[in-house]
Amino acid sequence: MDTGRAFQGGLLFGRQAYMGLSSDTLGALTVGGQYDSVVDFLAQNSAGGTWGGYMFAHPYDNDNLINTFRTNNTVKYASPPLGGLKFGAMYGFSDDVRISNNRLVSVGGQYTAGGLLLSAAYLQADNPSATSYGAINNGGDQNLLGSRLRIFGAGAAYTIGKAALGLAYSNTDVNDPQSSGYVGPIAPAVGKPSSLRFQNIEVNAKYQFGASYWLGAMYSYTRADFNTTSGKQHPTYHSIGLMADYLLSKRTDVYLQGVYQHVGGDATGSVLDVAYVAGAANVSSNRNQLLFRVGVRHFF
Repeated sequence: MDTGRAFQGGLLFGRQAYMGLSSDTLGALTVGGQYDSVVDFLAQNSAGGTWGGYMFAHPYDNDNLINTFRTNNTVKYASPPLGGLKFGAMYGFSDDVRISNNRLVSVGGQYTAGGLLLSAAYLQADNPSATSYGAINNGGDQNLLGSRLRIFGAGAAYTIGKAALGLAYSNTDVNDPQSSGYVGPIAPAVGKPSSLRFQNIEVNAKYQFGASYWLGAMYSYTRADFNTTSGKQHPTYHSIGLMADYLLSKRTDVYLQGVYQHVGGDATGSVLDVAYVAGAANVSSNRNQLLFRVGVRHFF
């Protein structure tokens, strides 16, 4: 709104643009810009990936559960429902003469039975910071990238009556994070970073009090393992989020969100030491951050 420039690096297609073939018995095979398996399968167990949105992401959206980076040049297969089982896989091609630069592979699956949902996913991107475009668009909003990015996780969700409960675990490994411009603020005061690892665990709940309003809450704990030439540091992150939503009509609702984050553990002398809630204008000046948002949505 302030510059007239589109999000996601000004791309014409910043989310999904694909074509393909589908069959009720064989599944779907599609090509183009598409969401990866972590977003398709694992995100549905998290508050940020379902009802909470961007503010409820894990620190820096290190596991991409809210789709901070998008995948291009992809071939994707999605299976048909096989009883309660469903799975999918994706390969993202490089745009570089060296085909190992900025390529991606991801797989995932889910199982449903009654109100129970179980899911798991894996993603690996090789040299995602080597080129601006390829499987991952580095020209726009980007995640924690390096010479190799690996994300895996599993989760569960259960719906009973008006209540929905969720549990998600994810692990993110970044090799050679200093090769990414986004991670540049990782200060060399503690030495050159060789690897960065995040482990996230989240619990969330949502309750539909009436036909027109519901309340949701989430808590996530994240431990970072930050390896440098001068040693290892382990900052930790505690995030608490609350949300209330009221439906004005079938297509319009109003909502209020609040998120608090506290960073504890070891000091790294870098941006990892201060709190950052997705959607805030900037990182905090200290280890705590509180952010509120009120909004109106209309679905066309």
